[in-house]
Amino acid sequence: MSHTPHELAAEFPNDGELLHQLKLTDAHFARLADEYHEVNREVHRIESEVEAASDERAEALKKQRLGLLDNLSAIVAKARDAA
Repeated sequence: MSHTPHELAAEFPNDGELLHQLKLTDAHFARLADEYHEVNREVHRIESEVEAASDERAEALKKQRLGLLDNLSAIVAKARDAA
């Protein structure tokens, strides 16, 4: 169990400017990023024991976060290739 937030900037440490540009120019990316941050914050609150949740709920949120991260990673990789 990790108590470290999985912020997008930490997941993509060399792509800060690209993340910023994608948020400004790609509505789909921006929506996914917002959803990722919302789910990530909830996971972090659960892992930090600030918020209670069943093991099933915590695992479902982690899977959702991972799916969102996969989608975001694909968009970032495509944008990197296009640059």
